[in-house]
Amino acid sequence: MMNKCLKPILPVLVLNLFLMTFSYGQKPYRVGTTAANFLEVGIGGAGNAMGEAYVGMEGDLASIYWNPAGLGFMEKSEAQFVHQPWVVDISTEFAGVGLTLPKVGTLGFGVIYMGYGDMKVTTLDRPKGTGEFFTANEYAFHFSYSRRLAQWFSFGVTGKYISSQIWHTSANALAVDLGVIVKTYFFSPTGQREDGLNIGVCISNYGTRMKYDGIDLLRPIDIAPDEEGNYEFAPGKFDLEAHELPLIFRLGVAVHPVVFGNHKLTITTDALHPNNNSEHINVGAQYSLDIPGISRFYLRGGYKALFMDESEFGPTFGGGFIYWINRTGFKLDYAYRSVGILGNVHSYSFGFLF
Repeated sequence: MMNKCLKPILPVLVLNLFLMTFSYGQKPYRVGTTAANFLEVGIGGAGNAMGEAYVGMEGDLASIYWNPAGLGFMEKSEAQFVHQPWVVDISTEFAGVGLTLPKVGTLGFGVIYMGYGDMKVTTLDRPKGTGEFFTANEYAFHFSYSRRLAQWFSFGVTGKYISSQIWHTSANALAVDLGVIVKTYFFSPTGQREDGLNIGVCISNYGTRMKYDGIDLLRPIDIAPDEEGNYEFAPGKFDLEAHELPLIFRLGVAVHPVVFGNHKLTITTDALHPNNNSEHINVGAQYSLDIPGISRFYLRGGYKALFMDESEFGPTFGGGFIYWINRTGFKLDYAYRSVGILGNVHSYSFGFLF
C-alpha cells in the first residue's frame, strides 16, 4: 500500500512530468511578439507569494485575474486593493469588488492599472531631451460572473476592455477569460470534498488584436530624397501592425496533504502554456492557522517559472491574515518575488469581507 503521506504529492509530480515532456520541441518561442504584456503580471499578495500557482485556489477576489471560476466559491462579498511596485519604477495597481448574490452567483468588477512614469522626449537632434516629458499607461477593466453549479463545481467568465497609451498614441482590445474549478474527494485526508484535490483550468486573454494609432505616428516624408523639385516634407504616417494579446492556458491542481484541527497545508502546481514564451511550471504552498471567529493566519512560499528558458524569475514567499470584527473581515497579504538581475519586487494587498 502506498504511503498516505506520498499520495497527495502524486498529482504535483504527474503534472510536472507532463509539462517537462510537453515542453520539448516547442521552439522557436515567440518572445516579444504580443502587446499588453502587463496582463502577465500576477495580481494579489496571496497568488504572488505562492509562485503564481493559483489557478486551482478558490474563494478570493483576486481570482478575477487568476481564474474567474474561483469567485463562485466566495462565501462573502469582498473588496480588495493591491499595490505592486514593479521593476524600474513601474507601478501596478488593482482595485476590485466581488458581490455574492444568492441564487444568482458572484459578480466581480475590477481594474488593473500599470503606470510607467514620466520619461524624457528625445529626438535625433536632441538625444539628451527636448525639455518635454511623456508617460505611458495601461488599463484592463474586468467584468466577471461566476456561479457554483454544485458544491464541487464552479465556472466563471470575465470580459475585459484593455487600453494602452504611449503619449499621444493608443491601442484598445477586447478579451475574455474562461475557467472552471472541480473539487474532488481524491487524496482527501479527512474524506471531505473540501479537503480533496482541486483541479482548475483557465484560458486568459482570448481576444482581439491591438493596433497602435495616434498623432505621434505622423512624420514628414521626402518620397524622393535624391531628386530635386519635389516637396520635401510630404505628410506621412507610420502604419503599425496589429499584435496579439498574451494568451495563456493554465492547468492547475491544489492538494491538502495536512488537515489537522485548525491547521491546513495546501500544495499547488500550475502548468502554463503561453503564446509568447516557453511552457513552464509554477509551484506553491500555503499553511493556514484558523482561530474560529477571530482570525486566520497564512504563511506562503513558491517558485515561479520552473523549466522556462532563460527565466529571471525565482523564489517567492509571503504571508497574511484575516481579522474578524463581528461579521466583517479585514485582510492583509504580502508577497516577495525575485526577478533576477531586475531585482526584487513586493506586493501588498488590503481587503475587507462583508
